[in-house]
Amino acid sequence: MKSMQSNQARKRPVNLTLSEELVTQAKGMTSNLSGVVELADYVMKQNSARQEKLRNAEIAANAWNAFNDRSGSFADEYSTL
Repeated sequence: MKSMQSNQARKRPVNLTLSEELVTQAKGMTSNLSGVVELADYVMKQNSARQEKLRNAEIAANAWNAFNDRSGSFADEYSTL
């Protein structure tokens, strides 16, 4: 996956509501607060979590389908079709 953090990336201003105490502490640590507040890590973590959920769902569906192929559907004995 291509790194989402790039100095060439176009940026735009947004409004954030942050804890005043946290902002004061952060300003004491850096002169570039905007540079520290990057969403790239958050977005990458969220995308990774989403992909992991999809993989887990696919594994569960494949396991269920394999069970269904071996054992048949529980509804088969009640079906009127």
